[in-house]
Amino acid sequence: MPKHSETRDLPYKAQQMFDLVADVGRYPEFLPWCEAARVRSLTPKGAAEEMLADLVIGFKVFRESFGSRVMLHPQDMKIDTEYLDGPFKYLVSTWTFTEREGGCTVHFDVDFEFRNRILQGAAGLFFNEAMQRIVRAFEDRAKALHG
Repeated sequence: MPKHSETRDLPYKAQQMFDLVADVGRYPEFLPWCEAARVRSLTPKGAAEEMLADLVIGFKVFRESFGSRVMLHPQDMKIDTEYLDGPFKYLVSTWTFTEREGGCTVHFDVDFEFRNRILQGAAGLFFNEAMQRIVRAFEDRAKALHG
């Protein structure tokens, strides 16, 4: 049951970072191991929007597809993701974006477990490094778009 939490102060507006993370369809352009992304639907839910999305993740001999419910909370500058189907027992993540002088603070939490013990064992070997690479990929993407 790997868990990871990371906080970064970045020189970009909270809205810019929120929009970048919310743009799931573009993940294959910059996110490590993301081979494909598809947004199935985007539905207003009060002040939030519910996105149903599919990602295909590939790493060496492993290639897995999974679906997620992504709740976009633009007023709160928060994105919650909940796993729907695929290779996980569960997966939950939260991004928060807080405006500060000279930029914003980005906080990311993720917790998941694979159904397959082999995948879970492999994930445990490189999990923290992989999560740091993913957060860094978002940071690099922000620099390319807004830097």
